[in-house]
Amino acid sequence: MTYHPKSEFMRVMIERGYLADCTDYQALDEALVAGVVPAYIGYDATAASLHVGHLLNIMMLRWLQKTGHKPITLMGGGTTKVGDPSFRSEERPLLTPAQIDTNIDGMNQVFARYLRYGTGASDAVMLNNAEWLDSLNYLDFLRDIGRHFSVNRMLSFESVKSRLDREQSLSFLEFNYMILQAYDFLELYRRYGCRLQMGGSDQWGNIVNGIDLTRRVLDAEIFGLTSPLLTTSDGRKMGKSAGGAVWLNGAMLSPYEFWQFWRNTTDADVGRFLKLYTELPVEECDRLGALAGAEINAAKIILANEVTTLLHGAEAAAAAEATAREVFERGGVGDDLPTLTLAAAEVADGISLAQLVVRSGLAKSGKDAKRLIAEGGARVNDELATDAGAMFTATDLAQPLKLTAGKKRHALVVLG
Repeated sequence: MTYHPKSEFMRVMIERGYLADCTDYQALDEALVAGVVPAYIGYDATAASLHVGHLLNIMMLRWLQKTGHKPITLMGGGTTKVGDPSFRSEERPLLTPAQIDTNIDGMNQVFARYLRYGTGASDAVMLNNAEWLDSLNYLDFLRDIGRHFSVNRMLSFESVKSRLDREQSLSFLEFNYMILQAYDFLELYRRYGCRLQMGGSDQWGNIVNGIDLTRRVLDAEIFGLTSPLLTTSDGRKMGKSAGGAVWLNGAMLSPYEFWQFWRNTTDADVGRFLKLYTELPVEECDRLGALAGAEINAAKIILANEVTTLLHGAEAAAAAEATAREVFERGGVGDDLPTLTLAAAEVADGISLAQLVVRSGLAKSGKDAKRLIAEGGARVNDELATDAGAMFTATDLAQPLKLTAGKKRHALVVLG
């Protein structure tokens, strides 16, 4: 990146590694210097929580607000009814309006941790595109908006092209998604003066569509900015762990498990993740990321504490670190570990070690659990466990049972 920004927001985006592409660096930079710029990111309500894969863009909105501009979190109450086909191999399952509303409530709890909502110039606002999409008249929409879209051009976008190249079905319902998302940007500019849409680089085509539509209909200059699609240094998609998605709602993933996800960051990713997911100065992120040997573990704890504090608060971060120290350094049982609670009736005839490992989330299947145990990767109360068929009864579970998979993954089993 050779562009030298004048605005603080663009400087942060470039220095900390948030920026993949921008439709017009200089014009956006000048707009950011000239006054408050409202900017949005859209989130379809496909799950009851956001996950770590969303966190980079949430941090972009946070930095936008910290540098004096106005974040808009746009909930896809309307577009979720269609489903974004981008880079997917099949159509998303359709959700009911009640499911969508429940999911939006869960997502709002996360945004409230990162953004300040209110009525001030740089206070964030929460909007729902159902506000304008639910009441659209189809014929009017086709005539007024549809005529601005070239099917030839829509077919050329990589998100659509990749699906068609694999000869996978793309429904007319999904094909409409990019038109609706473009219309969101037009309406946000018209109603709220929004001048910037941000998103992952896989959203580039959708963002450009919105900019073109707004220029054609309202002759307005608006902008798009994308972030890189992150993978970890070992090639895994950011936001996924061995146990599945790393959720941001505490009810779906405990603060300890969230903290542990960051503590387990590979050495090569520490400096980069500190820049993207914390607010530590860039120089400090570089210093910590350059540590080697045992010292890098201290940097990982700083990373885990900083990220967990932003989401769950300083007390939760401190409790997670204390639990980790107790588990790893003293071999004890922490109070904050992921816990499997079993009813007495479930263990009346005993339950096998392999079943416990699966049900506690330390293995995906009985086959995985048996392989883990056979390869010497499982421990019960810190003692090596070698018999996948070993049975545990209510007597064995009178005290919490600590299960360990590998060196870093733990769970408790208790009787409810």
